[in-house]
Amino acid sequence: CAEALFNLGIALEGLGQPGRAADRYRALIALEPGRADAHINLGNALRELGEPSEAMAAYRAALELQPGSVGALNNLGGMLRLLGRLDEAEALLRRALSVDAGNAVVHDTLGNVLKDAGDIESALAQFRKALELDPGDAAIHGNLAYSLSFVCEDGAEILAECRRWNACHAAPLHPRAPSPAGDPRPGRKLRVGYVSADFRDHCQALFMTPLLEHHDHDRFEIFGYPSGGRSDERTRRLAGLTDVWRDARALDDASLSELIRADGIDILVDLTMHMAKGRPLVFARRPAPVQIAWLAYPGTTGMDAMDYRLSDPRLDPPGSEHVYSERTLRLPDSFWCYSPLAAEPAVNALPAPQRGHLTLGCLNNPCKITDHTLRLWGGVLRALPAARMRLLAPAESNRGRLQRRFEAEGVDRGRLEFQAYRPRAEYLRSYHDIDLGLDTFPYNGHTTTLDALWMGIPVVTRVGRTCAGRAGLSQLHQLGLTDLAAESDEGFVLAATGVAHDLQRLAALRGGLRRRLEHSTLMDGARFAAAIETAYRSAWHNHCRRQPAGGD
Repeated sequence: CAEALFNLGIALEGLGQPGRAADRYRALIALEPGRADAHINLGNALRELGEPSEAMAAYRAALELQPGSVGALNNLGGMLRLLGRLDEAEALLRRALSVDAGNAVVHDTLGNVLKDAGDIESALAQFRKALELDPGDAAIHGNLAYSLSFVCEDGAEILAECRRWNACHAAPLHPRAPSPAGDPRPGRKLRVGYVSADFRDHCQALFMTPLLEHHDHDRFEIFGYPSGGRSDERTRRLAGLTDVWRDARALDDASLSELIRADGIDILVDLTMHMAKGRPLVFARRPAPVQIAWLAYPGTTGMDAMDYRLSDPRLDPPGSEHVYSERTLRLPDSFWCYSPLAAEPAVNALPAPQRGHLTLGCLNNPCKITDHTLRLWGGVLRALPAARMRLLAPAESNRGRLQRRFEAEGVDRGRLEFQAYRPRAEYLRSYHDIDLGLDTFPYNGHTTTLDALWMGIPVVTRVGRTCAGRAGLSQLHQLGLTDLAAESDEGFVLAATGVAHDLQRLAALRGGLRRRLEHSTLMDGARFAAAIETAYRSAWHNHCRRQPAGGD
């Protein structure tokens, strides 16, 4: 029965069983090979299984049967985006829009493709169009809210959009019943839950691992709620560091909220927020009495249901509270605690003396290369006419666009070097070709800067007014390198050229940065976990003070 196979495949996908779903779709295609929708759903299941080539073949089979299938065009475009084939993805998505210009999902997918290509302004236009077409889609609205952080030099606009997101999507879900009170004893053992779609081989693991390794399990019971994405070996390792692991990938927001409530979680921590596959609408339902945002990006969620956000004194100096809907809990040292999760590759010698020229570099996402960033880098490159610049950029048109933008800043395109996305070990090894890092603005490098420092590359940063734009300062402060953090555009050029002319200092930094990082608070997991737990306990005490009096 073809319809039974089709519906069973959909049900199995909904239960988080893409392998069994794929088997049903294949059986259906054997019965009725001309069903384009079966090929599309097979592609979706194969994508979840991490089989991109097979998924694309299924989408292409659907397009052979139905060349104007917007679903197949959109999903194939999204798959090509994940593989870094952005020109192909954009062409397919524009073809889909020629068939259905009012399709919000396609505009949203195109926005993500353009963001990855570094065309952030065009991406924002696509997100706004998608939201205009479907104002009730919380994920589309979240893409817009998050993407603003790449271009906004002040937090007020980001807060305003996040507050609009809250009013549209979260506030209607606020429970009529109050949040569970819990046992209001300040000193008792607390249940802490972490919600993330990225408990896997993902940059979040670089920060979650040292925290989970050092939690005090006598005072805190740790729950993990993987809420999306595929499982891998890293997932299994992270699960082993928790007390309770709940695979919640197949649960919708309401069901996951009920599970968390039933688990009696005291403090619930969101690690993804408005980023891809985040689950903010779980938090909107208030399943825990204390809810905290941390890690994915240090900005605001805009949510009434989120009580606190974690930060540090450099990201958020006094007076910055007005651009957040949450109360800020400042950790004493750093917002981040980093683990490279591998000792290799080793740091190499400074390449400039052997090459005869300095190589500046930035391996951040191209969407962070704003016009302001180009002005900063252009000033440095004009002051260092023999230097070259290494950038992370997908192949095809993105590189040509960057070359033209550099030429507008008076920098010849022949001075630019590009590399594509690479697996982590290869990506880290690519720092062997870079002498000095230049940061992006107004959204600094976060994980990328720590990776560069781990590989012995000092990074010159421009300090901004948003927390995302103060990450470089926060990280360099922990290493005693605040002379590389500039408070003005002119200071950025002076700091970069000053250290660039001092090859002896560059070589010394390269030889000692990894050890300096290892002995800093940025890699002290025990100290960081203790600071996080103090913040949790403070938040819990605040909650208890609002409850009826009880004994400790």
